[in-house]
Amino acid sequence: MSKLYNSDFYGWTKQQAQLLREEKWEILDKFNLIEEIETLGRQERRELVNRLALLLGHLLKWQYQPEKRSNSWLATIREQRSQVNRLLADSPSLKSYLEEALELSYEDGINLAVKETNLPYNTFPITCNYKIQQILGTDFLPE
Repeated sequence: MSKLYNSDFYGWTKQQAQLLREEKWEILDKFNLIEEIETLGRQERRELVNRLALLLGHLLKWQYQPEKRSNSWLATIREQRSQVNRLLADSPSLKSYLEEALELSYEDGINLAVKETNLPYNTFPITCNYKIQQILGTDFLPE
């Protein structure tokens, strides 16, 4: 079975799904199934961190470069909030990872803000000053 896994991943997934439906436990590619399921969980966590980083980067730009605020920035803030909230609704257990994800994503958010504003790194706080409720709330825009 792992030969198909290495040569035709899509075919392997279809085969494994069929074996699961047919309850053919003894011939499932258990090792690779376990690996793939764990990978899916890691991808969800990475997606949360990436979306939070984009959101934080735009919140920082909004706060620290007010003269350049735009509808584009606002649209990105709204879109990323929506995507994060949708991700949390689809996978509620990710909420327990939210604080850690916020810490991990803040540095990337600063990097984005520095890159797009040309402001120096020391412009931004070392740790995130926004609360998670603010970050994900629909009305919060830092001043």
